[in-house]
Amino acid sequence: MRAAVAGVCGWLSPLLLAATLQAQEPAPERVVRGLSFEGNRAILGEVLAAAISTTNSSWFARSVLVRWLGLGEKRYFDEEEFRRDVIRLHVLYRRTGFPNAQIDTTVRREPENVYVTFRIQEGEPMVVTSLEVAGLDSLPEWLRRIALLDLPLQEGDPFNRYLMQASADSIERRLRDRGYPSAAVFSGFEADRTTLTARVTLEVDPSRRAVIGAVDVIGVRRIDTALVRELLVARPGRRYSQDELLLSQQNLYKSDLFRYATVNIDSAGFQPGADTVPLMVQVNESRRRRIRGSAGYGTEDCFRGGVAWTSRNFLGSNGRLLDLTSRVSKVGVGDPTDWGLAEGICNSSKKDSIGSSLLNYNLGATIRRPAFLSATSNLSVSVYTERRSEFRVFLRRETGTTVTLRREQLRRRIPLSLAYNLNYGRTEATEVSFCASFNACTPDVVDLLRQNRVLATLTATATVPRTNSLIDPSRGSIRSLEVAVSSRFLGSAAFQQFTRVIADAAWYRPLARNVVLSWHVRGGAIFSPTVDVASASGSFIPPEQRFYAGGPNDVRGFERNELGPVVYVVPKGEVDRAASGGRAIDPDSVRVSATGGNTLAVGNVELRVPSPVFGARLRLAAFVDAGGAWQRGSRSSAAVIRVTPGAGIRLNTPLGPARLDIAYNPYRLQAGPLFQFDTTGALAPVEGQERFVLDRNGRFTFHFAVGQPF
Repeated sequence: MRAAVAGVCGWLSPLLLAATLQAQEPAPERVVRGLSFEGNRAILGEVLAAAISTTNSSWFARSVLVRWLGLGEKRYFDEEEFRRDVIRLHVLYRRTGFPNAQIDTTVRREPENVYVTFRIQEGEPMVVTSLEVAGLDSLPEWLRRIALLDLPLQEGDPFNRYLMQASADSIERRLRDRGYPSAAVFSGFEADRTTLTARVTLEVDPSRRAVIGAVDVIGVRRIDTALVRELLVARPGRRYSQDELLLSQQNLYKSDLFRYATVNIDSAGFQPGADTVPLMVQVNESRRRRIRGSAGYGTEDCFRGGVAWTSRNFLGSNGRLLDLTSRVSKVGVGDPTDWGLAEGICNSSKKDSIGSSLLNYNLGATIRRPAFLSATSNLSVSVYTERRSEFRVFLRRETGTTVTLRREQLRRRIPLSLAYNLNYGRTEATEVSFCASFNACTPDVVDLLRQNRVLATLTATATVPRTNSLIDPSRGSIRSLEVAVSSRFLGSAAFQQFTRVIADAAWYRPLARNVVLSWHVRGGAIFSPTVDVASASGSFIPPEQRFYAGGPNDVRGFERNELGPVVYVVPKGEVDRAASGGRAIDPDSVRVSATGGNTLAVGNVELRVPSPVFGARLRLAAFVDAGGAWQRGSRSSAAVIRVTPGAGIRLNTPLGPARLDIAYNPYRLQAGPLFQFDTTGALAPVEGQERFVLDRNGRFTFHFAVGQPF
């Protein structure tokens, strides 16, 4: 018997030893080739993926086609962390308002790879039936209204604890922005898992209102301490505002004198509940000199680039800055850098008959003085020389100087600027444009219009921003007004006198959560005296000052500068061939040129709604645009308003919404005179074609851009 037992034990021992060694061996490492979520509607998959430890490998490491290259980062599967991930998702759903969420998993294991799927049944949410905010009775009515505006958590929403805390933080921040540095908000709730309801209470302690006290500055070396104090918006005696502390910090950064700056409460000297708040300003000065460069590409400018050099504390310690800048564009299609790209990636420049053949450039030097007269005012003086063009409209060469004073009102936050520009140069446009807009159709008169002249303008601009976001507003409004005057009293030539006024306003209203209705109006008018030039007379306005309509931020049914007064030009040989053959003029031989107008009116209405899929990042839009540009006081250019509806897609990106708009346009281009030119370049109107019309190619216009249209 003993022998039998010994034999069995001897037979089992190797098996037990092998099992023990196998248990001690580490599990094989498997690369996570797939990670997905199914059934989640309340929480985005990106949020769920960020809440767990199991991480998907990069695309190069996952793709079957390219993984053999060995590129991309591989993430490995951890069995223990994977089990914890299920708990993490349970906790996330409970805190988001789904206490009965069920998390299941499907794992497909291969010798070297693993594919993970989390299957989620969210269940019914716990709903907020009551949201009470207490402690605001001692505050003014206007401040109570601001404190409670658009809180992240509202009655009827799922009971999301993160949004509950965000609501408390919002109230606290709004009070601290308006004079209550010690304001605090305490959150509490009562939840019933049986009825899936929750009652939320936010208790507010505003404490005492206070003003700014002493200001201590630390870290200056070359810059005068007095300049740092001048740059602060928050100054002794002003009402405390956390927002003004941030504005002061931004002002220090915008001065370009500091690479690090903070403006905070001096906690060592501040007593909560006191009526004065001491501040501490810490700065780290930037290097005395900086050089930077840029490069880019545009369908109309082809390749472009720039180089800039900055000297800080120029000629002293009072914060003056000297900027030397240079920019070039149309590199690759404009002489002397014509590399033949107009036949390839820069082929849109072939359509430009004015500026495509020349390199555009700008060389300038600017001296800036921050904190000029006030913390939010700055003065800049610049000299420059440039050559620039507007697509299919004009080419401008000029050398001049500009003096600009910018200021922002502290309380109303209205940026104001006043700029005086004096330049000497000339504007080139097509002979057709001069002929149509000024009745100058002979070479001698056209040459006279192209002569170098002095142009002096005084431009005042005011903007009233009242939106909740500069990049993607959903509430509020923004309005602006610009007035530019050119007169002999300012230094302009008698031939170039005008007054240009343009007003712009946009409003944004939330109709529901993430549903925004916006509308926009823009109008302008130019007034100029009648002048006589040789045999031609009229109300002349330089082409670069005229109004043009159509484009991605305008009436989207038209291409850029396509809406408004136009003229057409065709070779004289085509006119002769059409007349002798008894046929119509070939549309492909006709060139269109925008002449612009002295009056502009544009209106837009747009509705933005979340997309049924990926609603947090993708939105749909429906819009109607209407407007036009025309030459007031001209019989040949009547007021014409075009209406083009359309739809679009908006994708949230770090740079702002990337949008694709498609607009329907049933109209032909506006009627305009048809001119013919011979081999010498002489222009003459085509008899009987005073109101020639060219059909557009297609009924739909596509625009791709970054940022909302208005």
